Amino acid sequence: MNNAIEVQKLCKSYKDFSLNNVSFTLPMGYIMGFVGQNGAGKTTTIRLILNMVQRNSGSINILGMDNIKDEQKIKQDIAVVFDDIYFVDNWRVREVEKALKDFYINWNSSLYSEYVTKFHLPVDKKVKDLSRGMKLKLMLAVAMSHDAKLLILDEPTSGLDPVAREELLDILSTYISDGQRSILFSTHITSDLEKIADYITLIKRGNIFYSGTKDDLLEGFCIVKGGPEDLEAPLREKIIGLTANKTGFSGLLPASESKYLTKEIITETPSIDEILVYISKGEETYE
Repeated sequence: MNNAIEVQKLCKSYKDFSLNNVSFTLPMGYIMGFVGQNGAGKTTTIRLILNMVQRNSGSINILGMDNIKDEQKIKQDIAVVFDDIYFVDNWRVREVEKALKDFYINWNSSLYSEYVTKFHLPVDKKVKDLSRGMKLKLMLAVAMSHDAKLLILDEPTSGLDPVAREELLDILSTYISDGQRSILFSTHITSDLEKIADYITLIKRGNIFYSGTKDDLLEGFCIVKGGPEDLEAPLREKIIGLTANKTGFSGLLPASESKYLTKEIITETPSIDEILVYISKGEETYE
């Protein structure tokens, strides 16, 4: 088994939105950042991966298994952390294990105790009284205590302070360090992905704009800036998210189109966040 996730030509239609032939692959042992604007299709894709909604067409394999036919077996080996906790508010931390352990064949009580201690979780505190960061650590402790091979995170760092986010990134990096586990990490905080992600899948309006290594994404585009006189027609046609006025222009240019640049034009290496901003301005559909 070489891939944790294989999504091929996935389609899902709603009245006012559709996923169109979404395809991407997450190799085993790596972290993939899943990014896009609100409403781009990230959560819909994750729900389809988890078989929470019915797809129109396409295929999804998780850990080498079909996500529908082998759903129960797959869910023994994956863990999901959404942006809100789904544990009962009145459970105390020490009661969470008792409530959940019988659902997992590979549950390890010693490991759960170890993570509770390592994450400094107060065992007698109720779930509802935990901080946002503590709730996230509790969900991760549960995920890691049944030896999940795939961790799916949907906006887990929203609302966390910078120290808590940095601590989470350290936990995730350690989690995949043996090469036998993978993470699909959907987040709006792209600076976190620049620190730990190996792969990026960028979705725009239900279409995949890019899926590949983070380094190839950042090296595959440049921000271009220049005066009005520098914006000739061939260059204008190639720029994504062009902003132009009487004082100058800026936009995102695929590195493959660098032949249109002149020495007067300034180029800068973009961040993931800047790439997202520029492609959100463009009208193109990329697959």
